[in-house]
Amino acid sequence: MVTPSVLVPRVESLASSGIKSIPKEYIRPQEELNNIGNVFEEVQKNEGPQVPTIDLMEIESEDKAVREKCREEIVKAAKEWGVMHLVNHGIPDDLIDRVKKAGQVFFDLPIEEKEKYANDQASGNVQGYGSKLANNASGQLEWEDYFFHLIFPEDKRDISIWPRTPSDYTEVTSEYARLLRSLASKILSALSLGLGLEEGRLEKEVGGMEELLLQMKINYYPRCPQPELALGVEAHTDISALTFILHNMVPGLQLFYEGKWVTAKCVPNSIIMHIGDTVEILSNGKYKSILHRGLVNKEKVRISWAVFCEPPKEKIILKPLTEVVTEAEPPLFPPRTFAQHLAHKLFRKTQDSLTPPKSD
Repeated sequence: MVTPSVLVPRVESLASSGIKSIPKEYIRPQEELNNIGNVFEEVQKNEGPQVPTIDLMEIESEDKAVREKCREEIVKAAKEWGVMHLVNHGIPDDLIDRVKKAGQVFFDLPIEEKEKYANDQASGNVQGYGSKLANNASGQLEWEDYFFHLIFPEDKRDISIWPRTPSDYTEVTSEYARLLRSLASKILSALSLGLGLEEGRLEKEVGGMEELLLQMKINYYPRCPQPELALGVEAHTDISALTFILHNMVPGLQLFYEGKWVTAKCVPNSIIMHIGDTVEILSNGKYKSILHRGLVNKEKVRISWAVFCEPPKEKIILKPLTEVVTEAEPPLFPPRTFAQHLAHKLFRKTQDSLTPPKSD
């Protein structure tokens, strides 16, 4: 367990204090407020584009044509959207239910119990229970608390910081991590073939079985008295190779597609998968890392379980693969390590917040 050097106010404390209006640090800038709607109304909308649902039942079919059709659907969704609902993904529903139950039980603990697992962002210790600290010039905060920990490879985990309540937390999370790592390999294979590469190429480029890190972030979004003014997570793209997300069937995820925010439906027994910046870079932009954000609401707590599949920070240089670069399609991204890409995004975000908004 970790003892924080500074006590950070938790959003859950704010939400349960009975406040009617949210502190100003949580209020989004005016240009964002123009398009934050009621999530329960937004999710009912059926007109316009919808996040694709991909059935993985046949991803390893004996029949080559059937197998290829499934892979082609993954590739199409990765190129057009960069996000998809995966169904028949091979991870048992009862295991997923147990993972969700374990996270729910942890977040149902009193805040003082959760504080025993608090991280210490100031000293660079990001694993554990936390809330976002303002790291940009506008001092903006997000309406969420979270629990963050590395869950795979097993030899790189620090089990000492994992929740001890409920007692099966480590068992179910470890089993989920193993199965998710296998699913990541299947997806990376399909994406490699979709670029005309050998099946194992993308897997190798992001670190392989030994080096690709799976980091789980359980996001806890308390009820918000003024959801039209706040965001659970501000607009961003994931820096990962792939991100896999479970949720408690409360809507909130929005994707920025063709110039509009599209609210993802809650598809039963599905896992949401994002293409991250890492795969976008390796594919030279053929696969999309889509801008997304999280809305909050007054009525229901939302919880999501995001697992970021990340390459090692320093060992691999991320750049478009030579096979996908041509004279007609030169490299769109400069060579960087994963750590440099992360630093570049943080710097750019800080710069953006220091730059006056463009007038229309």
